[in-house]
Amino acid sequence: MTTRTLIKNLAAAFDGPVSVSGWVETVRDQKKVQFVVLRDESGAVQLVHPRAFADDGTPLADPLAESISALTQGSFLTATGELKHDERVKLGAVEIKLDGLTIASAAIAETPIAADSNIDKRMDWRFLDLRRPEQNLVFRVQTTFEHALRTYWVENDFIELHTPKLMASASESKAELFEVKYFEGTAFLAQSPQFFKQMAQPAGFGKVFEVGPAFRADPSFTSRHATEFTSVDAEISWVASHEDVMTLHENLIVAGLTAVKAKHGGEITALFGVEVSVPTTPFPRIPLAEAKRIVAERGYVVQRVDDDIDPEGERQIAAYVAETLGHEFVFLTDYASGIRPFYHMRYDDDPSITKSYDLIFNGVEISTGAQREHRIEVLERQARAQGLDPEELSFYLDFFRYGVPPHGGFGMGLGRVLMLLLHLANLREVTYLFRGPARLLP
Repeated sequence: MTTRTLIKNLAAAFDGPVSVSGWVETVRDQKKVQFVVLRDESGAVQLVHPRAFADDGTPLADPLAESISALTQGSFLTATGELKHDERVKLGAVEIKLDGLTIASAAIAETPIAADSNIDKRMDWRFLDLRRPEQNLVFRVQTTFEHALRTYWVENDFIELHTPKLMASASESKAELFEVKYFEGTAFLAQSPQFFKQMAQPAGFGKVFEVGPAFRADPSFTSRHATEFTSVDAEISWVASHEDVMTLHENLIVAGLTAVKAKHGGEITALFGVEVSVPTTPFPRIPLAEAKRIVAERGYVVQRVDDDIDPEGERQIAAYVAETLGHEFVFLTDYASGIRPFYHMRYDDDPSITKSYDLIFNGVEISTGAQREHRIEVLERQARAQGLDPEELSFYLDFFRYGVPPHGGFGMGLGRVLMLLLHLANLREVTYLFRGPARLLP
């Protein structure tokens, strides 16, 4: 029995017997010769079968030709035949002259989605949509990016955590919590691992990270929001300020994009028309108040009733940074305390400003980070000021009653990074199975 060969490895293989397995992408059933494009998880190859004719031109019985004529798009099969290198073949400069087909699973002839189907229709049939080579590449890029981050963390002595996703109380805002029945009581789906990764600091872990799910009961229908997403989190002890967190953050981004460019840069350019750029460090840093002034000078006034920046403001400041500094990333720093969680540290000389930041990538916020407040009396005061009951936060506040080092960290949306890296317009394109206010299937 011939061992299965991945299609991507055919170019380096010798001519001769070969076996490939995958699904049917197209069939060209011509009078004299039949062509099948077979795709697997690594690429596509052309299968060819000349029809059999008698000397007088009469078609001969040809069971293989009949099998090919009956193939439907999406059917999974194994093909055996003779591999031949031929530069005239556009698809990989190789083809396989068929000896036989073994159909593992035949597909229904009429597929429910097409190349021009809208995104909601494609999400309904996501397992078919994912067969596209662009989608395959998205998740290979995701794998490489995550692996590079994890490699950086491990090589720098970080500890990986797997924190609970069922919580007894809110980590940030009760307004964005999903409540779930929990035996005779109520639990909440975790908005972030914030409290738990902070708990690792008084535990003496020093540096920790997690890549895991997070949940936000946010009824937003925008292209960049989801109710369940993958959060990339890190927390480190003994920071002098949020500057230490930003340095860690940018080094991780550089490590991830360096790996992606090296492994997938050519494919990304071919399929998405995007040139992956590895950013220089340090990333630009702009205090929020200055960013809003720059945006106003560009002719746009931020439309917010609070002291935050809006999506158009993010796009404008990103455009400014790209034009003046040639950079795709910018840290917006020093957010107002009124719009930041109670556990963000404030400046001693100006408590209205926090030692925090948002990281903007190609015009969209992908992450929030900060130095955390580690002084228990300050934490309690700031919690009350934001309408939170310290009693409900007692398990969290206890972390700080028995000694804790100065620390800080960030949480980053993995999907947004991929979306912006590949210059895609919707988070759903880079999410394996998207969850939003109106979608719980498939």
